[in-house]
Order: sequence, then structure tokens, then C-alpha cells
Amino acid sequence: MPVSRRKLGANGPEVSTIGLGAMGMSDLYGPADDAESIATLHAAIDAGLNLIDTGDFYGSGANEMLIARALRERNREDVVLSVKFGSRRAPDGSFQPVPYDVSPAAVKDRLSYSLRRLGTDYLDIYRPARLNPQIPVEETVGALEEMRQAGYIRHIGLSELGADTIRRAAAVAPISDLQIEYSLLSRGPEENIIPVLRELGIGLTAYGVLSRGLLSGHWSPSRELSGGDFRAHSPRFQGENLEANLRLVEALSRVAERLGAVTSQVAIAWVAAQGQDIVPLVGARRRERLAESLGADDLKLDRETLDEIEAAIPAGSAAGERYAAPMMATLDSER
Repeated sequence: MPVSRRKLGANGPEVSTIGLGAMGMSDLYGPADDAESIATLHAAIDAGLNLIDTGDFYGSGANEMLIARALRERNREDVVLSVKFGSRRAPDGSFQPVPYDVSPAAVKDRLSYSLRRLGTDYLDIYRPARLNPQIPVEETVGALEEMRQAGYIRHIGLSELGADTIRRAAAVAPISDLQIEYSLLSRGPEENIIPVLRELGIGLTAYGVLSRGLLSGHWSPSRELSGGDFRAHSPRFQGENLEANLRLVEALSRVAERLGAVTSQVAIAWVAAQGQDIVPLVGARRRERLAESLGADDLKLDRETLDEIEAAIPAGSAAGERYAAPMMATLDSER
């Protein structure tokens, strides 16, 4: 069965209930296989998964070019391309310790490169990756709206912003969605951010729904991480934190077993069940993992099961922050 659909906010596009985050195909999770990545992208599109999320800094442009290769054999109009911009990289691949470049000039400059790398004349959703406190969000969104009016982008998205900043952005132009980490282990958006999104008719695309693999049911405490895998420095994957988090996953796995599902499917379905305005992004890099994730679309969770999941992983039970302290300090959503 094709993946079901839902509307991404009052002003956004119709997208598949599950989206595909393509970052890991080019960056930050260790080595990947381009041929398998393209096959996975093709399998996703063929299954009706139409939302593909990337960033111009994923692999310093390599991820956009990978997606472009996949789209040569598929209909561009069948895909909703969501692109982030603003982060800076050095030639060695390291992230530059400077504020995100989300100035009006950068909006237009970075957009031009993304259009060329992706081989398209428009992006469906374009968004700043993070807030730069030195650049008023109104200026960034104003430039995005200018590009939307010119036809280069169809919708404006946001990422990792707090409630007050979301209000300021939405006062300048229509916003389709906010992208933010949201999962059973990352419940922060529920208190202040999601209520504001719903008040303003803005959707939510949730990344990290499997908490970087912790909630996949496949993680082993003995797994070795390469230097290029940022999880090697993530607090949730360290020592006692990892042990505590995997105990939570074991409890979730027991729920999955009762449902005749796998752990990752329950974690994804839980996010999707939090509202028709929420779209979970999965970071599958291989066809087998994609097929597993798409199985979550068929998993309907009743109130009793949702309560059982909440008991397995209560809000606030995750051990360790979702990013290391320097990265957490840059998140407007955490203030």
C-alpha cells in the first residue's frame, strides 16, 4: 500500500505521513554507499514517500548532488524537496565555529547553489538551519518571502526555533512547518512550541524520531563508532547514559513484540500519532531499513497502547542531552 498523506500545516504542501531525511547518506553517521542510497531514494519515491529532507551543508553539497542523481530517474513533481541552509563547513569537512549565515544576502546566494546542485528551478520548502541571534529572524524570513514571491521556493520552513521567535517569523510571511527534534526521548517541544505551532497553523517535521538509532531496536552497547560519526560525542551514547537509555528501549521493545511490530516502527508511529500536523522524518540509508520504517504507517496505536508506550518511556526519562553542550547553546528552541 502507498504511504498515507497529510497536510503540512495550514499553508504547506501535502506530504507523505513519513518523510525521508537524507543526511546520513552523505554525512555524520559514518561511511555510506552511494549506489544503495540512490536505490533507497528510488524505493522511497516509488512507495509514495514524497518528502525528502536535506541541507546544503550535508557533505558540503554532496547530499544535494546525490539526490539530484536519484531524481534523474524519477519525476521531480512527485517529490517535495525540503532544504536547510546556514551552516558553514571547512575544506576538511569540519563545521566552522561561527554564527549561522542566514542573512538576506546568504538566503539568495545559498539558494542559487542548491538549485544548481539539485538540478531544479524551485525548492518546495527552504529553511534556515538555525537562528543567528545577530540577524533578526524578520530579515531572514523577509528574504525568504521575496524568493517565494519570485517562484524560487514554494514554502518557507523554520528549524529549531522557540515559541517567541516562531511568532515573529510567522508575522512576516506564511510558514509551512518547523523542523525540530521530537521523539519518545526528546519531548521538549510539547510544552511551549507545539501549542504555538497549532495556534498559528504551522506543521512540524520531526527529525531524530529514532533518537539517532537508539530507538531502532538495533543498537548495541558494544557498537564502535568512527571518528566521523557524531554519535561518538553525543551525551546519550556515552557510558551510563547509554546503558540507561537502552533499558528504556528494552521496555519499548516489549510493547512492540506484543503488537507484532519492531521497535523502530512503534517509535515512528508514536510520533505520527501525536497529531495530523506532525510528520516524522526517518533517516534510512538502506532499503531494508526504509521498508522497516514504512511499516510504521500501517501501525495504528489506540489509547491503551499509547499509554503503554508512555509507561515504557515516560516524558523526561532520557539520560543525557540530545547534543553536546556547545551545540545545545546555539538552539533557540532550548531557551
